[in-house]
Amino acid sequence: MSVQIVFVHGIRTSATMWRSQLLFLEEQGIGAVAVDLPGHGARMDEDFTLHEALHTIDAAVRDAATRGPVLLVGHSMGGLLSLAYVGGAEAPRVAGLVAASCTSLPRGAGLAAYRAIARAVDRLPDRGMWITKRILEATIPEETRSDFAAGGYALDTQDTALRTLATLDLATAVARIRVPLWFVNGQWDQLRVNEALFRRLAPHAELIVVPRTTHLVTAMRPQIFNAVLRLAVATVESGATTAAVDPAPAASPGP
Repeated sequence: MSVQIVFVHGIRTSATMWRSQLLFLEEQGIGAVAVDLPGHGARMDEDFTLHEALHTIDAAVRDAATRGPVLLVGHSMGGLLSLAYVGGAEAPRVAGLVAASCTSLPRGAGLAAYRAIARAVDRLPDRGMWITKRILEATIPEETRSDFAAGGYALDTQDTALRTLATLDLATAVARIRVPLWFVNGQWDQLRVNEALFRRLAPHAELIVVPRTTHLVTAMRPQIFNAVLRLAVATVESGATTAAVDPAPAASPGP
């Protein structure tokens, strides 16, 4: 059974943000699926709730697990939810986790400031779309530039989702994760603020910082992110092979 990848998108965007990765994996013959969280993409008319978001991840993981060991990959909000999902499970159903652009605890003054800025931008005549397009044009390669917007922007869901994330006990969840774990951050990512804390909470995790890259690391440097996926897949495959040959449990699993 081959490794299966489940992708979880960030806030405002949708499953379409992973189009570059899905194409790459298809060419590599690796099974992958990208989900839409409630209130996003094809589910834009639904309310966002933490329960339904985690249920969406769980359903996708359970389905993928019928075809092979699962590598869960999340970006930004999707990364935070994936950390909470894996760290909150008594027996994680995933064999590895790539958490991109999410080494920040969504709470306190930082979260309040983020929500205030988002609400201010949302009050602009075009709800900030002109600014968003200019930022993407300045930072994202043409071949991946349209991926974030292709499924629509979940502007009406954004504040609710941000408020909901504050209820997650991420410190406890991250400390409980024992499967191979990678933190992937852009050098200029604003969500690196608690990077050192996350590394202390999960000392077995690998930290990969992509130079000259912002928060949108998956689209800004897709070749590098795809190389990280290959590394993670190879690690999960190696662990699955070892488990099949040697039934003795590892003392301290890690990448």
